[in-house]
Amino acid sequence: MTITIQNSSVLFALMLIIVGMVFTVMVDPYISRKYRNIILIIIALSVLLIIQNLLDEYLSAGPAQWFARTTTSICGYTIRPIFLVLFFYILQPEQNHRVPWLLAGINFLIHLSAYFSRLCFWIDHYNHFNRGPLGYTCFIISLVLLIELLIESIRNYRAEGRKEKLIPVFIVVMILFSVYLDTWIYVSVPPVSYLTITIVASSMFYYIWLHLQFVREHEDDLKAQSRIQIMMTQIQPHFLYNTLSTIQSLCRTDPEQAFNVTEKFGTYLRQNLDSLNQTTLIPIQDELEHTRVYTEIEMVRFPRIRIEYDIRDTDFSVPALTIRPLVENAIRHGVRIRPNGLVRVCTQKTEEGHEIIISDNGIGFDVNQLTQSEETHIGIRNVWERIETMCGGTLVVDSQPDQGTTITIRIPDRLPIAKQS
Repeated sequence: MTITIQNSSVLFALMLIIVGMVFTVMVDPYISRKYRNIILIIIALSVLLIIQNLLDEYLSAGPAQWFARTTTSICGYTIRPIFLVLFFYILQPEQNHRVPWLLAGINFLIHLSAYFSRLCFWIDHYNHFNRGPLGYTCFIISLVLLIELLIESIRNYRAEGRKEKLIPVFIVVMILFSVYLDTWIYVSVPPVSYLTITIVASSMFYYIWLHLQFVREHEDDLKAQSRIQIMMTQIQPHFLYNTLSTIQSLCRTDPEQAFNVTEKFGTYLRQNLDSLNQTTLIPIQDELEHTRVYTEIEMVRFPRIRIEYDIRDTDFSVPALTIRPLVENAIRHGVRIRPNGLVRVCTQKTEEGHEIIISDNGIGFDVNQLTQSEETHIGIRNVWERIETMCGGTLVVDSQPDQGTTITIRIPDRLPIAKQS
């Protein structure tokens, strides 16, 4: 076996990748034990396949050694489909993949027959490799597994539409291309096949894919935590305490009204708790109902304020806790001190999409405070951010001190309508 400088460079690069992969996988605190074991098995099989390639090259160039070369060939043809089975476990860890294992087992048994028959392949007295009637079993079974792996990879991508989901698709394409190179572009005989190089690279790409998924899940967790924090800022403790005090007072003066307010208060708390777990958009009717429950409680506490609704459009969805915090902000910071405070909520269809207008005749404020203050009008800023990130919409505030405030939310028409809960 002659190993040129170029070939030795390839082997050195492969070993660097393998050693680096082992170290990285072992020290990665985020990858699960199941995935770590699968990747380590793939790496171990990759080393075995490299050794098999080197031995096959050495044995084919020397005098005939029937048993050694047959054993080496059986090992190589057996390992290759197993890689694909393990790739299935990375792509679909929750399944047992019995059919791929069955195909890999059939492939092994057929190649094992080379010890006592010429059904699959044999090594002649001149040390030449010859294929029998089932000599392409490994290629056919591997092709079937690759096609299924490609189909599942595409389904996985279509289910979520995230760009990193294309990595498994890219890996399958790479493997198919490497087989083409080994079959048709075999200009020189390298000690390690293109397929072996691709399999080593594929294990690295799959690890990168798993890590990208972890990063995505970690980002989603951070967003969920941030969303809960944002939601919690909308549940004003002063409102809770004051409502309980109102109920306590009504129990002595108007028990029936106390019963009604208690019922609404329970509904309000349930709706807020439901909102904490809401990760998608909700129908505008649900958000309006939540707002109505809140305002009915507030009008008991503050009889001088009025809430009016002009609902002309309900065919769209919004993030949970969109309208209610803005109405709460209008009552708390705007109309509560007015002798005849008024808050109006309007929805209407526009050419571009849908529009929500929340206006009041309160004391107004300086719009610059929205970006300069850390505490004032935090409810408006939170809604603003969620409208932009979840809907691609806009929120415009028009307010003048002592002249009232108008908040206009515009949501594009392309958003799907959520199911009404």
